[in-house]
Amino acid sequence: MNIARRGLLAAAALAPCAVRAQPAWQPTRPLRLIVPFAPGGSTDVGGRLIAERMGETLGQSVVVENRTGAGGAVGVEAAARSAPDGYTMLVATNGAFTLAPHLGLMRQVDVRRELAMASKIFTSDVIVVVNPRLPAQTIGEFLAYARARPGALSFATSGVGSGTHIFTELFMAVAGIQMVHVPYRGSGQAMADLVNGTVQVMLDQPASSIAQVRQGAIRALATSGERRLALLPDLPTFTEAGLAEATSQSWGAIAVPAGTPPAAIERIGAAVREAVSHPPVVQRMASAGLDAVGSTPAEMEVVIARDYERWGRLIRERNIKVD
Repeated sequence: MNIARRGLLAAAALAPCAVRAQPAWQPTRPLRLIVPFAPGGSTDVGGRLIAERMGETLGQSVVVENRTGAGGAVGVEAAARSAPDGYTMLVATNGAFTLAPHLGLMRQVDVRRELAMASKIFTSDVIVVVNPRLPAQTIGEFLAYARARPGALSFATSGVGSGTHIFTELFMAVAGIQMVHVPYRGSGQAMADLVNGTVQVMLDQPASSIAQVRQGAIRALATSGERRLALLPDLPTFTEAGLAEATSQSWGAIAVPAGTPPAAIERIGAAVREAVSHPPVVQRMASAGLDAVGSTPAEMEVVIARDYERWGRLIRERNIKVD
């Protein structure tokens, strides 16, 4: 064998080692995590818990930036228009990826083309809560009361086309009840009017309603998830209440601008998955009514495709429109 051929064979043998030896992407300055909603909500709480742990894992701080407005569209667009260098992340939600496109929202951003998923970070049930003056102590009593009085009850949401609105439409369709929609600009005023009796019903995330439930200001009747909530273990699930087809959850995930280097996405995703398995993060998420859970980018794409089809069909069937 001549020297040139031996050299080529040696180089070929070393090539896999060279690929394996390439260093993983590592940030060299602080990262930014955009939360497209105001501080205090479940998206913000989940994002901040993940950011804190990711900073420890990556060796660089992760600065949370709340970019609110237009139902989350302002923050989503800010993330999509950022440099795809691994230093900007977004707390993406099921609303932006699986609801807004069917409602003509997020017109400035094609989220599935302009953002790439790194990992899921949490899921959250919604719970049925009512004003305590409503004569219904259980979900069964509530359904009987509502079915006997179509259109007599009103339900609050944080806005037309919001996640709570769509979840309530599904709940009504499966339960066979009719209620009047009263949309608000945010969940704070919606909750205030539920407490004072202006509206009677709301489907809300545990993070923003658990305090009022424990104070007796509102009454919780059921949860939308597949299993009972640790925070409210006496609440039956929709399945237990005979409403299995209404079972649903919202979710949050970490996304980055499309075009971000695969090595950066891999490193960010790994840091997220480590964070959601870190016991203190899991415990603090649970105390806010969130289930910490990670995923691969491919697994998130499956979730998005499934939810996109499900919610799109419901929005068309219920003729839900945003003016």
